[in-house]
Amino acid sequence: MRSTGEVMGIDTSFGLAYAKAELAAGQHLPSAGTVFISVNDRDKEAVVPIAKGFTELGFTLLATGGTHKALSAAGVEAAMVLKIFEGRPHVGDALKNKEIQLIINSPIGAAAQEDDRIIRRTALESKIPIVTTIAGAKATLAAIGSLKENKLTVKALQDYLAKV
Repeated sequence: MRSTGEVMGIDTSFGLAYAKAELAAGQHLPSAGTVFISVNDRDKEAVVPIAKGFTELGFTLLATGGTHKALSAAGVEAAMVLKIFEGRPHVGDALKNKEIQLIINSPIGAAAQEDDRIIRRTALESKIPIVTTIAGAKATLAAIGSLKENKLTVKALQDYLAKV
């Protein structure tokens, strides 16, 4: 599923509005920590500026082999971690040890789908936010960046509409 459910976020910027929508959907976005990134080949180029954005916000990165290689080639620093089927210690161990605060994962293929199932289940149990699309990763980066710079405010919907 790629939606946040039946929620709405409204604010003066996209980042703050998306942060409110995520909060309304029960998702608490981290302000620090480690972002785990593992994307399919077609998303590797697109995830580079997102990964760089997270490092600029002070996050550390953890990536699987192919993603790590793509990030390193682009000059983005990330530690490498094994996929679950590659042996131990692997990303599942890092999740269980609470070493990861946010997940960006866009799997393709049978082995990747099995890893994804375990990652999603562990993330859900541990209440770790998981993003499965590049668009979602961009929005999440914008939301976290906005939250680091601004406080969330509450206004009545009528107050927003009165200005129209």
